[in-house]
Amino acid sequence: MAGRLPSYPELPAPRLARAITVVALCCYASVTVLNVLRAEDPQPVRLMVCLALVLLVFGVQFVVSAPRARTWSLGRKLSVLGFQVMLTYLPMAWFGLSWGSMEGPLAATVLLSLPARFAWPLYGVVVSSIPVYSAIIGVPLAEVGYFLIAGLLAGLVIYGLSRLTDLVHEVHAAREELARMAVNQERLRFARDLHDLLGYSLSAVTLKGELIHRLIAARPEQARAETTELLEVARQALADVRLVSSGYRDMCLRDEAASAASILAAADIEAVVDIDCGPLHPVADTVLATALREGVTNILRHSKVQNCTIRAARKGETVLLTLVNDGAHTSGKGSGGPSGSGLGNLRERLRAIGGNLTAGIRDDGRFHLEALAPATPSGTLGHGKEAVRGTPAVSPS
Repeated sequence: MAGRLPSYPELPAPRLARAITVVALCCYASVTVLNVLRAEDPQPVRLMVCLALVLLVFGVQFVVSAPRARTWSLGRKLSVLGFQVMLTYLPMAWFGLSWGSMEGPLAATVLLSLPARFAWPLYGVVVSSIPVYSAIIGVPLAEVGYFLIAGLLAGLVIYGLSRLTDLVHEVHAAREELARMAVNQERLRFARDLHDLLGYSLSAVTLKGELIHRLIAARPEQARAETTELLEVARQALADVRLVSSGYRDMCLRDEAASAASILAAADIEAVVDIDCGPLHPVADTVLATALREGVTNILRHSKVQNCTIRAARKGETVLLTLVNDGAHTSGKGSGGPSGSGLGNLRERLRAIGGNLTAGIRDDGRFHLEALAPATPSGTLGHGKEAVRGTPAVSPS
């Protein structure tokens, strides 16, 4: 393929990020249990109640820290927050300040559940509640500082790990979406290139075949010459098919004009061709040659066209290509479809390099197609093929 998706540094998988959060919650749960054991030698029943409450608190915290909790309604978030407030402060009546480390998970839930303008002030209230209570009851200043730092750290760590998990999920979802978009862009490019490269060639093969069929009995020598041209067109069509999978081949406006004159003559269409624009940038040359192909292909689809004029001229820093033909009431059919084919496709290609395309029936009753392109498209040096296609050819990884 002409290009590939940019490579990104390896990111932790969503399951790994979630596992890190779970490990951190288990560590904080263990700290609370150890604080209770350190403060006193609890009876088995007391210890079982402590373990059950710790599991309940961190079970709630596990649910709140999950990415899907961010989609809950405000009422549900407030209900869970109120339940966690009770689990944080009521057990202190039984376990004392050894239960005070539970302010950290509650502070994290506040940050995860409420809008920022309310969450951060309330976070400060939560993390200072236990230290303030400790100071009131005469706990040593060192222990008051411990509760303050422990609450601040636990709340921020749990909140940070939860948000990290959210971001990992979002990044992986975005990368999956980018991969889907890359596949769709590649399909669109493939369809555009098939249309632009093969529509003209197949029309030419059909016309040459019909002409040979008419000449083979009356003028065999001319039929033989036409057969040679038909084989050249067929070989070029085969080469174009092979190139579609790897990128868009460079085309020459002057060569396409000469080929168009031959094909139009084979279709008994009187053509006047005047290409006077000098050397062109490869990108502009290819885009204008593609526009010429599309215009001629549309002409070949309609038998009522009898006269056609093809002109290209440089006007300052731009090049104007015009195709004018009669049979205007039919020559526009099928050319203005969706942007993946026809004139819509050409408009996208020309806009990509700073040009423009207009097509329609004018006051003279003839169909006019005008493609205006900069002689030297800006920002395309070294990137000609991507600019011609209009969308980058990418290979999904």
